[in-house]
Amino acid sequence: MYALVDATSFYASAEKVFDPTIRKKPVVVLSNNDGCIVAASPEAKNLGFPKFEPYFKLKHVLNKHGVVIRSSNYELYADLSEKMMNTINQFSDQSYVYSIDESFLKFDGYASIVDSWYNYGHLIRRTVWRRTKLPVGVGFGPTPTLAKAANHAAKKFTDATGVAVIHDEVTRQEVLSRMDVSNVWGIGRRLTKKLALMGINTALDLAQQSPKHMRRQFSVVLERTVEELNGHQCLEWDQVKQRKKEIYSTRSFGERVTDPSALKAALVTHCSIIAKKLRQQHSLTKRIIVFAHSSPHEDGFFKKSFIQSFPVASSDSTVLAKAVEQIFDSLFKPGVKYYKAGVGAIELEDDNFQQADMFNGSQDKPQLMKVMDQINKRYGTTAARLGSAVQSTGWTMKREYLSPRYTTRWADIPTIKC
Repeated sequence: MYALVDATSFYASAEKVFDPTIRKKPVVVLSNNDGCIVAASPEAKNLGFPKFEPYFKLKHVLNKHGVVIRSSNYELYADLSEKMMNTINQFSDQSYVYSIDESFLKFDGYASIVDSWYNYGHLIRRTVWRRTKLPVGVGFGPTPTLAKAANHAAKKFTDATGVAVIHDEVTRQEVLSRMDVSNVWGIGRRLTKKLALMGINTALDLAQQSPKHMRRQFSVVLERTVEELNGHQCLEWDQVKQRKKEIYSTRSFGERVTDPSALKAALVTHCSIIAKKLRQQHSLTKRIIVFAHSSPHEDGFFKKSFIQSFPVASSDSTVLAKAVEQIFDSLFKPGVKYYKAGVGAIELEDDNFQQADMFNGSQDKPQLMKVMDQINKRYGTTAARLGSAVQSTGWTMKREYLSPRYTTRWADIPTIKC
């Protein structure tokens, strides 16, 4: 048996943990630079506020309904996520953290609770709430894909109780028949449209297809998904989350940037971000693209980009940062008010099958990168940074509605007045 446990409206719920005064109020969380709504509490969703809408368009209506606005507090979310995962993982001897708010569990040798998975799910929910004050949904199923489907039922169905169990043919068909195919694990928006053209609209419709036919029409992954929906386990929990073929880090600035040191610091920071992501998925990049531009909505629009290639593929933050240094004077133009900048790794390869160069040795320092990653994992993502990334903070994003970083900043530690 498998289980998927994930938090309900994680960002919005995290904002309520240390602020009891907003526990029952509608809350929305904004994206970088307070641009769009990226998370909404159930109370806000019931008012009809959609995600990914620009904040400025809804500001008046949000204020009218007394909705609490918060900027993205990534430091708080990461810390609460770790506490939540540590709690969840105690309920099984095998676990896999799938995302910041989702974790898979696998149960081998748990025969004593075969008839009480529902109660076990509620025990998980109560324990997570008691220790973190985060609401979670729990779904059980004989395969990872059915566990994901059960989790959807536990949170989204009108008769949902926070826990759902798919344990026989009756419950399997009931859940899948009420579930849109777009909500099946691994089915994206483009694939949903293609399946709709074939008359496949629900998860049950997909489960009733021939696995071999789905493989011929689409891919081996979809074939395995169909098998999983029928209770035949053939996917591991980390197989659907495939390696990215390109990795980008981009961000618009909180204020227009005209200082070259600030622009360079932003680009070096983006280099560090994509290098870290490369190392996490065991990839290397042969080529990066570096760009910066002013606002397209202002007069005198200016945009420039450069592609830098490496003789030997790299995932070292210092190597990527050095590439930025080499082209920066050509990228920067005095007088331009830069609105956005970024870096992208656009030609990736597996670090297990790196193509060596006879005349150029690798410039990577894997031990240094390993130490830096370990420091940042333990003390926070910005504890160890490249010197050129901290020369200026004039490029940092706008977070006007930022809540205190209760667990990661000494000045923000909650105090209790007696």
